[in-house]
Amino acid sequence: MDAIASGQVMSLPDWLGPILGVGARDMADSTLFSNPVLLAQGDLTPVLAAVIGLVIGASLIFGMNYLLGRNLASQKAEVIAKAETEAANLLKAAELEAKEKAISQKQKLEQEVNKLREQVRKRESTLERREETLQQSAQDIRKQEKMVETNQRRLTEKIQETTKHSEEAKRLVQKQTSQLQDLSGLSREAASERLMKLLEDELESEVGKKILKHQRRLEEVAEQKSQEIILTAMQRIAASHTAESTTSTVDIPNDEMKGRVIGREGRNIRAFEKATGIDVIIDDTPGVVIVSGFDPVRREVARQALDTLITDGRIHPSRIEEVVAETEKSLEKFIMRKGREAAEEVNIGGLHDKIVYMLGRLHFRTSFSQNVLRHSVEVAFLSGLMAEMTGLDPDLARRSGLLHDIGKAADHELEGGHPKIGADLLKRHGENETVVHAALGHHDQLTSDYPYTLLVATGDACSASRPGARRESLERYIKRMEELESIAKGFGGVEQAFAIQAGRELRVIVSASETDDAKAAKVCREIAKAFEQQLTYPGEIKVTVVRESRFIEVAR
Repeated sequence: MDAIASGQVMSLPDWLGPILGVGARDMADSTLFSNPVLLAQGDLTPVLAAVIGLVIGASLIFGMNYLLGRNLASQKAEVIAKAETEAANLLKAAELEAKEKAISQKQKLEQEVNKLREQVRKRESTLERREETLQQSAQDIRKQEKMVETNQRRLTEKIQETTKHSEEAKRLVQKQTSQLQDLSGLSREAASERLMKLLEDELESEVGKKILKHQRRLEEVAEQKSQEIILTAMQRIAASHTAESTTSTVDIPNDEMKGRVIGREGRNIRAFEKATGIDVIIDDTPGVVIVSGFDPVRREVARQALDTLITDGRIHPSRIEEVVAETEKSLEKFIMRKGREAAEEVNIGGLHDKIVYMLGRLHFRTSFSQNVLRHSVEVAFLSGLMAEMTGLDPDLARRSGLLHDIGKAADHELEGGHPKIGADLLKRHGENETVVHAALGHHDQLTSDYPYTLLVATGDACSASRPGARRESLERYIKRMEELESIAKGFGGVEQAFAIQAGRELRVIVSASETDDAKAAKVCREIAKAFEQQLTYPGEIKVTVVRESRFIEVAR
């Protein structure tokens, strides 16, 4: 106290330092014990209170610091634990990913290894097969070598054996020759001379026979050639007559009309051909349209209908049908009129309308360029004249003669020859047996039991054989051309055959892929031989075989 009273400054005892801490002790020293007033007054109660407060405050501060330190430590431990957990998770994830990548890489490597192993196995199998093939080839070669050696050995033995036999044969021939010379008493030269003389006599006999044979053949050929020359000369100097034709022509004013006849996309020409049953041919020939068909009546209908359409100028399918129908009606009337005129001309009545119609159709039919209707009228007149001279019925003879070729009006529609067709037609429409038999048998079956048939056959021959009545028909000409082409097409490798120059030459086209030059030459010779054996023709036929390879490309 004396120290305090004397104004000395006191400090806190050292034992409070660890409790209060350095900062608290410094504060106490600076605030409490440095106040001279308090120390001078000697009142220690406030001082103790302050000290106690400081102690409590310091304790609180220390507690708080301790608690804060523990919180920080626990938080730090949690963060570290969390970081360790995340690190462990990341490590596990990395390990899993690494394992997956390793497994994937392992699978890829295994696949590649498997592929390589498969390739190696395939190559090994290929090498094994090749090795087997080589071994088999080597075995075959060894077998062939053995066979060659065997064959060579056998051949050598055969050669030796043949040589031996040849020598023996020579010895035998010499022996036999010497024996023959001893027996015949002739030398080799004398025997050869006698043998040559015998051969010469035989050859002279054969040469004579050959000469006689060729002489007879030459005479036959000369006679045939002379006949051909005479016939050719007769044909050339004979008067030209109109041949039967299967086509008719229609004149058109200009080429523009051809396009109208054809129509858009060919509809007019199709409608016309369908309505008439006739083919229409339009080519580069100026001013002409050709109608073609085997039926002369339908061809005439087509010709008249096309002429009417061209004159009228209105050409379309409906108009075509109308004009064709009108033309057919008009032509039927014309046919009936022609039939009646022919019957009236020979004074024949009581004919059925169908017979009259068929008789009128004969106006459009020709036979060997002779009009069949006029031919029938001529036969009727001739039969009637001969019947009057022989005391037979002239009316019946004329009736038989007029109707004998009635089958030609329908022979393109029915099967069979025109005599049979005509007889059936007459019998079906009430004609008597005499007329029917005249139509059936005027070409054959000529017996005295049917005298009118003989009269009709005689009149038919007279009408057909009169000078200028007939010549070779177009039908026969076309048939001959078709025969030439059909015979050629029957040989292997032939693609096309064309008869040209009126049948005097045939062009044959053979396949280049199926036929070589040697085979083409053989086909040409065989075709010529077939013509000689199967056909009868004047003069000669030249056969030309064409073989070519043709390649065509179009640049676009």
